Amino acid sequence: MKGYWKMKRRGTRIFCVAMSFVLFLLAAEPVLATTISGLQEDIKRNQSQLNSVNQQIAGYQDAQEGVEEEISDLDAEMVALLTDINLIQEAIEEKEQDIANTQVAYDEAVATKDEQYESMKIRIKFMYEKGDQSYLQLFLGAQSMSDMMNKAHYIEELYEYDRTLLEQYEATVQQVALLQDQLEEEKSELVTSKTEMEEQQAYVNEVLEQKKQEYENYSVVLSKAKREAAAYTAKIKQETAQIRKLEEEERKRREEEERRRKEEEERKRKEEEERRKAEEAANAADVQQGGASDDERSDHSDNSGNSGNSGSNAPSSNPVSSGGGKGQEIARFACQYIGYPYVAGGTSLTNGADCSGFVLAVYKNFGYSLPRSSYAQSGAGRGVSYSEAQPGDIIYYGGHVGIYIGNGQIVHASTERSGIKITSATYRNIITVRRIV
Repeated sequence: MKGYWKMKRRGTRIFCVAMSFVLFLLAAEPVLATTISGLQEDIKRNQSQLNSVNQQIAGYQDAQEGVEEEISDLDAEMVALLTDINLIQEAIEEKEQDIANTQVAYDEAVATKDEQYESMKIRIKFMYEKGDQSYLQLFLGAQSMSDMMNKAHYIEELYEYDRTLLEQYEATVQQVALLQDQLEEEKSELVTSKTEMEEQQAYVNEVLEQKKQEYENYSVVLSKAKREAAAYTAKIKQETAQIRKLEEEERKRREEEERRRKEEEERKRKEEEERRKAEEAANAADVQQGGASDDERSDHSDNSGNSGNSGSNAPSSNPVSSGGGKGQEIARFACQYIGYPYVAGGTSLTNGADCSGFVLAVYKNFGYSLPRSSYAQSGAGRGVSYSEAQPGDIIYYGGHVGIYIGNGQIVHASTERSGIKITSATYRNIITVRRIV
């Protein structure tokens, strides 16, 4: 009996040690799970930040493209302004030449008028100095009435000639003066236009410089945003690697735990066997019959226990859903357009579509409204793991999308060369799987 109690105490100690180890393992498991869970939450937050930064990058790129278009428009406007300024400058030079030519004609007309005026002054002065006697002598010296009338007519014609000539030169001088004034006015307008065009040129050049600076600023911002995106991507990769490492450690720990558990069960079984044999030996002399009965009950109990263990270790079936319903209909419908062309920016199933346009058109046929870009489609519906992917789900690869059709394949608008085709779903790194239906 002493041996029996000694072995029993020993078995109790072994059991306590084993239980302590099991409890230690059980206590360690929540810590590991919490670490993995924390990393998953970090990945989720970093992915959210990465998505936000990618959206900012897309916005900055759109804005930069807009500024680039504005710069192109301003460059074209600058070329037009310089062309107009050159034309105006040529017109000003022509007007200056016309003004110079007109000035020569004006000076000649004034000189002729002055010369005629001086001649008229001499004749008038002579007539005033001679007074009426000149005219009287002229008339008295006439040989006849007819001669006198001719002389009177001559005097009248001389006067009319002088007066007409004077009026002509006055008109010429006035006309030249008006032409000169007109040319000066036209030149003034051209100079004003040139000044305005040069001011516009200066303004456009200033705006152009501002836009170029704005473009450079977007380049700086884009560079910073891309660095942030790269940092978030690196974090996600690092944390994913940590999760994989922890999961591997968890797998090994569980395997070790299972191995130790089996060893402990074996030790317990042997301990129980030794205890049973000791008990049988101690009581064999006095209660042989009873011991035999106990053996039978023990055997029956062991058989019952083994039977129960056998039942608990039996494999269980875990049927996998083949995926059907609306998603399967969408996948079958999408496969009808295999071989149709890829067209950048297109959304036609028959005339051509790009990757996101193809997905958009397929889902539109079933009454679903999706965003236009592949990046926006990566946030549609709800996310599922690739292991849970069903036909009809959208798989996003980063700048590209396809529709999962089952059996590890997708249908997608690939390239202009290959068009719409079927490809292995894992031909590229999968970013996310989205379930719409």
